[in-house]
Amino acid sequence: MQGWPIAVAGQTVGLLGGSFDPAHEGHVHITRAAMRRFRLDHIWWMVSPGNPLKAQGPAPLADRMAQANALMQHPRVQITDIEARLGTRHTAQTLRRLQARYPGVNFVWLMGADNLAQFHRWQDWRWIMDHVPVGVLARPGDRLSARFSHAARVYRASRLPSYAAARLGRSAAPAWCFVDLPLSGLSSSEIRARGAWRKRDGEPIVSVSSRRVMSSDD
Repeated sequence: MQGWPIAVAGQTVGLLGGSFDPAHEGHVHITRAAMRRFRLDHIWWMVSPGNPLKAQGPAPLADRMAQANALMQHPRVQITDIEARLGTRHTAQTLRRLQARYPGVNFVWLMGADNLAQFHRWQDWRWIMDHVPVGVLARPGDRLSARFSHAARVYRASRLPSYAAARLGRSAAPAWCFVDLPLSGLSSSEIRARGAWRKRDGEPIVSVSSRRVMSSDD
C-alpha cells in the first residue's frame, strides 16, 4: 500500500474519492480543473476499498491503485489508499479521521454533479456539508438535476458563486461551489462495459491507457 500522504497546516487539499474502477481521462480532467478553479495546493485521489452504494465489488485495490498511478502523474496529485489504511467505508467517517490526523489542513471535498443529485442519500451527508467545503464539478448532462437536488436546496444560502470558486478552500463550512465544465463523457462503467478494464470472471485485467498525464502548469 501507499504511504500516508503529506500535508501541512495552512495548505488546501482537495479530496477526490471513488472506486476508480478504472481511473480514466475524465478523472484527470476533473482533477486539473479543480486544482485550477478552486486554487488547491494538492489533490489526493482516494481510491476506496469498495463503494457501499454499489452492489458489485470493484477490481482489486492494488490493481486500481497501479492503474491510477500509471495514468495520473503530477507533482501536486497523490494517489492514495487512505481509506483502507483508516479502515473507513463512508465519506463522513473518512473526513472526520483526516481532520483529526491533519490539524490545520483545509480539506475540500470534490465531487461530480451527479453525486450532488443523490448526496442526501449518503451517510451523515449534513455533517459533511457542515464541516468540509464542497466543490462540485458539473458536466452538461448532470447540471439541472444537481442544481435542484435536495442538498442544493437545503444549503442554497451556503453556495459560493462560480466566480468566487478560488475562495472555497479558505471558506468556513458550510460552503460549496458549483462549477460548470465541459467534462469528458467517458465513465468507468462504460470502460468496463466494453471490456477494456476487468472482466469479473477471473480473466486478466486489460490496460485502459498506457499514456501518462503529466503537468506542472496548474
